[in-house]
Amino acid sequence: MTRRPRLERRERCSVSGAMDYQQKLAEKLSILNERGNGVLIRMNHIKKTCADPKTRLSFLTDKAMETAIKYINKKFPNIDFRGNIQNLNSIQKQKSEVMAATACYYDSFLDVKEFRDHVYELLNTIDACQCFFDIAINFDFTKNYLDLIITYTSVIITLSRIDDKKALVGMFNCAHEMTNGSSDPSYPRLGQMFVEYEHPWKKLTEEFGPHTRSVTAALLSLKMVYPRRNLPAEQWRSAQLLSLLSTPAAMLDPACCDTMACEYLSMEVMERWIIIGFLLCHTSLNTNQASQELWKMALRSGLYLTLTRDEVLNIHKVTEDLFDSFKGYSKRIADIKESREHAIINSGAMHRERRQFLRGAMMELFKVLEDEPGLLGPKALFVFMALSFSRDEVLWLVRHSENMPKIKTPEDYIDNQMAELLYHMEKLRGLMKKYSHVVQRYHVQYLAQFDSLVLNDTIQNMYVCPEEESVLLSSFVSTLSSLSVKQVENKEEFDFRALRLDWLRLQAYTSVNKAPLPIKDYPDLAKVMNMIQFHTRMVDSLEDLLQETSEVSILCFCPRVYEKMFTQSSEEVAMKRYLMAFPSICSHFSQCGHPLCPEETEAMEKRSLRLCVTFLEQIAKLTSTTVLEICAEQCTLNDQLQPKHCAETISAARHRKQKKPPPKKGEVQKEKPGAESQRKDRAVVTNVDKMHLMLTELCSSYSLCSDFIVFDHIVVPTEFLLTHLEIRLSEIIVRMANYNQTTQEIARPSDLLAGLRAYTASLHSLSSYINVDVTRLVKNVLLQQTQPLDSRGVQTITTLYTNWYLESLLRQASNSLIVHCPTMHCFFNQTTDNDPSFRAEEFSDVSELQALAELIGPYGLKFLSENLMWHITSQVSELKKLVVENMDVLVQMKNNFDKSEQMANLKKRLTGGDNVLKRMTIIGVILAFRSMAQDCLKDILQKHCPYLIGPIECLQDFISPESDIKVTLSVFELASAAGLTCDIDPALVTAIGSMQTDNTSLDEEYKLSCLLLVYIAVSLPTLAMDTNSFYSREHGGHNNNIHCLATSINRLAAAMFTVQNKNIEQHLKEFLLMASSTLLQLGQDAERMESKNRESIYLLLHMIVEESPFLSQDMLESCFPYVLLRNAYREVYRSFIITLG
Repeated sequence: MTRRPRLERRERCSVSGAMDYQQKLAEKLSILNERGNGVLIRMNHIKKTCADPKTRLSFLTDKAMETAIKYINKKFPNIDFRGNIQNLNSIQKQKSEVMAATACYYDSFLDVKEFRDHVYELLNTIDACQCFFDIAINFDFTKNYLDLIITYTSVIITLSRIDDKKALVGMFNCAHEMTNGSSDPSYPRLGQMFVEYEHPWKKLTEEFGPHTRSVTAALLSLKMVYPRRNLPAEQWRSAQLLSLLSTPAAMLDPACCDTMACEYLSMEVMERWIIIGFLLCHTSLNTNQASQELWKMALRSGLYLTLTRDEVLNIHKVTEDLFDSFKGYSKRIADIKESREHAIINSGAMHRERRQFLRGAMMELFKVLEDEPGLLGPKALFVFMALSFSRDEVLWLVRHSENMPKIKTPEDYIDNQMAELLYHMEKLRGLMKKYSHVVQRYHVQYLAQFDSLVLNDTIQNMYVCPEEESVLLSSFVSTLSSLSVKQVENKEEFDFRALRLDWLRLQAYTSVNKAPLPIKDYPDLAKVMNMIQFHTRMVDSLEDLLQETSEVSILCFCPRVYEKMFTQSSEEVAMKRYLMAFPSICSHFSQCGHPLCPEETEAMEKRSLRLCVTFLEQIAKLTSTTVLEICAEQCTLNDQLQPKHCAETISAARHRKQKKPPPKKGEVQKEKPGAESQRKDRAVVTNVDKMHLMLTELCSSYSLCSDFIVFDHIVVPTEFLLTHLEIRLSEIIVRMANYNQTTQEIARPSDLLAGLRAYTASLHSLSSYINVDVTRLVKNVLLQQTQPLDSRGVQTITTLYTNWYLESLLRQASNSLIVHCPTMHCFFNQTTDNDPSFRAEEFSDVSELQALAELIGPYGLKFLSENLMWHITSQVSELKKLVVENMDVLVQMKNNFDKSEQMANLKKRLTGGDNVLKRMTIIGVILAFRSMAQDCLKDILQKHCPYLIGPIECLQDFISPESDIKVTLSVFELASAAGLTCDIDPALVTAIGSMQTDNTSLDEEYKLSCLLLVYIAVSLPTLAMDTNSFYSREHGGHNNNIHCLATSINRLAAAMFTVQNKNIEQHLKEFLLMASSTLLQLGQDAERMESKNRESIYLLLHMIVEESPFLSQDMLESCFPYVLLRNAYREVYRSFIITLG
């Protein structure tokens, strides 16, 4: 137990002490500082709102209100509401709306008045108590006192900068009087306050005249702290500031000093205290040499001070203008001018050197602490000092960059290495948060096992201690003594706010004049308690202290400077690894709001998110550009290894073998693939080396954090990179297709696939730099390429290749310029006088269509199939029109097909037979191409997912002719999607089914289908007249693609009769019978000599049967003699010349 020190009562103690306790100076200072910050932020928000045309109150810009506003501004505050009602008519008409719109502004200005009254009262009380101030002893009491003065001054200055304040208050009061018949009770005093602060600095200096002694005493206590902090970088470097390695023996010793809190006190805060404090209490500058020296040192440090947010004070101009109005200040004005010149010439360079030093010191500190996080306990003070020093330099640069003076060395105000400093600040913050349990555990033990004992000894050595103070001190000891490590292990919540507030109360009690326990007589007590206060903050408010020492929210309010810093840093290769600090810092902006100004939060959120997204987009853009440049380089190298480039190498080898003369000296020898990897000097850096270095730097920045929160939005930096890569890769794939709609050029699918594989292989190397799911990225991109449009609505390679095959290859095939070759499973160009624009076999052979299937997949081929079906249905529509035109003749032909004479007469009446066969050939070509693509898709799926294809094939085998047609089509649709060949084409069935309209009945459609087969059958003999109908043994087909009729007749008939629910086999038998009959008559015609290719047409009949799953050779032999087929094959093969090597 702690023994309470003996109490000595004095006569004055009962009266003076009780009065001091009742004043509650500590509580009032805390509350007023918090309230003042809120009022200041609100005034700044009102100023910004009124200055921005987008957010300005509509009544202030309303033309109808212009007269009233001018009158109010002219007569303010004594506005005659009754005598000049004509000037206020516009307010009278909208008094309710005006009152509602201006009420929040009026209330905010009343908050200023109320705040001013309370500050007046408290400052007078402190003066009456003749309080003692020393930043090194009663730190919290002195800091709160100086903060209150600066906050109050900032509120008044910001209020004076609101141009519309009189109009807003005047309009509200006019509307109030018109509504209620009397002015608002607070209006006279509020109006008087506005008038008094027309010249704010002059009025403020008058107000603070009586407080000069207290303010000066508080400021002069900084003379030991501020000069020690305001040192050039050379002295920091020589003292090895912030270095844990400078004294290895003392590395485990706790970092502590007599003025713990002063060590991380912001320089900006101290300069604001000194400059504004001596501006308000300027008389001490003429009477006190120490005041002059401190004031001049602060004036030389820079040109601007921050009032709040982005509101700054031009310190030299304001001070000079004020002192100009006083007599006897000529020397001080000379000091101001000299200090301004010194600041312009030297301050930029001095702060630049400080930032340079801090970059190295912060890196060293982080590396040591990251390697040995246990040192965060004893050396926590170093972290907060480093953060505070760095924060001061960042804030200085921001406020001076925004208001850069005209100087000869503007580079001092530009820092293209700011990213590194911000990065190390973020890393140190992150390290402290990550190992907060280490810091907490260390300081709990420190408080319980050292601080409590030292405090107890200090109390015992005090010769006097009144009862109130004794109770507080005893409670401190008992609170600290009760701490244990088990509380940390059990993750109990610690809360020492009451202890710190009691210490502030104790400072207030002991700082008044004639206090029973004067704090200035007990510096050891102050030293111990200040150290304890720091240690308690390490336990329960670590994040608050981190925010206090590293908060750079000014960047949120100076977005232009922030974006400029990012741009400058991103241009430096060495800074790219630190760029992630810029968006990460946006996560701290949410902590700088205030409950008194909730309206500001929405604007801050939008600005923070905009900045964060902008930075992440830029980093992702830089990274994705670098990655894809490397991929492009690898793709180029990979292309050199393609077989198509080996011709020159083979030719050169052949020349050497034949001992031909070497090439002339002028001819440049082409380098072989791989030559770029041979280096004579490793110091020579190639473009790829530079790109890999840049990629390493950029990817290092992503290691800062995997995600962070900006105003309740979870931000994942790598997702921005993946999004950029997805967009860029999609663009590259489309660009690699090299599709030209005008010239109808496109890359071969195999070339595109090879390039895509090279890109994918290079992209996967990104996983070794950064933790991203490249597989997911590639899958997303390639899956989008299997659709007609990607996620951005841009055409994909599926659309491009679909268009090209339809518009180029199949269009020429329909004109017989390109021929389908069943033997080689491809298309090839006919020999013509004109050179073809492309070689059809290079785009339609098995390897190319397999590459196409791999590129666009089942989804893409389904889209291609749907487009092919659209072309088929358009041809079927025309065929039906031809059938309708010749319906009567076709009906008679169907009934009399075995009567040769009648058929001969009817045939003469039949028109458009060539057109029918031409359109059926086009359909056959389209279906032949589709069949080739389907086969290649099956090969690819068999290769990639054999366990999926096997069950589908098994399911297809279970389908029999007796199965329900709906079940059959469902299974066939699944099989067709996997590339399997089906007896009935489900896509064609769907297309034919969609052609039916309400105008035609099912019977009519059935009749048209039957007559179409009759039309085709009776028109077949005309093909023998065409010289191009010759069957080529080499190609396995006819030169005019009529062999594709076999496919079109079988597929189309099956689809049409499936839609009409008729027997396919029966109708195909009828077709075979009629076709055989008409072809047999071909041999008996008088025009037999003109039928040059009769045998080739006979083979067509055989092909129809071979292609059909519904017809058999037995059926063919029953209606067409096999001897004719045998003779036809012999005749056709006889004309084929075989060359033996």
